[in-house]
Amino acid sequence: MNTDAIKELLYKMADDLLIIGHRNSEWTGLGPILEEDIAFSSMAQDKLGHAQALFQLLQELGEAAPDTVAFNRSAEKFHSAQFLELPNGDYDFSLIRHFLFDTADQLRFESLASSSYAPITKVAQKIKGELKYHVFHANTWIVKLGKANEESHARMQTALNQAWNYALGMFEKSKYEDALIADGIFIGEDALKTQWLKQVNTILEKATLKLPAETEWKPVYGGRIGNHTEHLISLVDEMGEVFRIEPSADW
Repeated sequence: MNTDAIKELLYKMADDLLIIGHRNSEWTGLGPILEEDIAFSSMAQDKLGHAQALFQLLQELGEAAPDTVAFNRSAEKFHSAQFLELPNGDYDFSLIRHFLFDTADQLRFESLASSSYAPITKVAQKIKGELKYHVFHANTWIVKLGKANEESHARMQTALNQAWNYALGMFEKSKYEDALIADGIFIGEDALKTQWLKQVNTILEKATLKLPAETEWKPVYGGRIGNHTEHLISLVDEMGEVFRIEPSADW
């Protein structure tokens, strides 16, 4: 198997989870209701745990220790999609991002649960079950707020429109795409996106929300190859501040 291809896959998944985990954690103490404050905090903790598991697999392939990889890289070394580094904004945007990302994330881990690469299969089989609760939470609120009243519907539709092209950027192909598919490691971004669109549409129909017209789809790519917004630079600086003070400290 192509080790570089596996590393690239693991890095983009782990970085996605690390960044969205930190964005979700920013809702701690600020949620619109206590239930949501707790929910986003809990999901943030899960995502950081999932990122840790993937960074551990990378260490087994010769990369640095998880804490070093997570907190001691500059922004251009990250493989995360730009969608996840955007500021939380209002709750409607964060909820739409939660819905679009977690739907894709669950499908990604479900596909990897039968990967030919045994170490990632083992991790995926555990994580995919935990993600069911994240997706259930997202789906419940998308439908509830999409159908609540005219203002709520309009806000959710606006957030969906704003998020859509960034969300499409999650499916940016790797230069190792053909090797990953041929070796049975991963089904590929096109196949994953097809599954995602079907599942997303099902929930949006229940919420009376609509996708932007296909003629307006302009995926925001670049994150997978280190091209990021200024938002990731400040987030990475904040994430690694304590670690960089004393990298060798035991916590």
